[in-house]
Amino acid sequence: MSATQRRGRRIMMTPAELDGFLTTQRNCRVATVSAEGAPHVSTLWFVWDGTSMWLYSVVRSKRWAHLRRDPRIAVVVDTGEEYEELRGVELSGTAEFVGEVPRTGELRAELDVPETLFARKNFGIEEMPHDGRHAWIRLTPEKTVSWDFRKLGRT
Repeated sequence: MSATQRRGRRIMMTPAELDGFLTTQRNCRVATVSAEGAPHVSTLWFVWDGTSMWLYSVVRSKRWAHLRRDPRIAVVVDTGEEYEELRGVELSGTAEFVGEVPRTGELRAELDVPETLFARKNFGIEEMPHDGRHAWIRLTPEKTVSWDFRKLGRT
C-alpha cells in the first residue's frame, strides 16, 4: 500500500462523521456533462436523508437537461479555509427524478421526508413551498469519497 492510500484512509470520514457533515452543510456543487461532453458545474442547496442526497433543481436549466439526457452525476460538498481545516465529500452515481415535473405539491410519500428537511433547513418553515419551476433529483451514491484534513493533526 502506498503512502497516499494510507493517508487517504486516515483522513476518510467515518459513516457517522459523513452523515453529520452532510446533514449540517447547505451548499453543494453538481457536475453534469453536456451532449458534446463538456463538463458543467453548478451550485445548489441540498438535503441529506441519511441515505440519499436530494437536490431541488430548476427544470429549465442546463443541469436538468444534461441529467435528462445522461443521468450520471457527481456532487461535491466541502468546507474549510486553511489546509488543516479542509473537509468534504464527493458523491457520484445516477440521478433519479422523483415527483411531478415541475413539482406542484401533489401527495407523494417518498417526498415527505426530503421536503420537510429542505423546508426546515433552508426556509425555516415546516411545509415545502412549490413555485412550479423546480423538481426533485435524488442521488443515492454509488461511490463516496470523503476527506477530513483535521485528522492529520491527530495521532
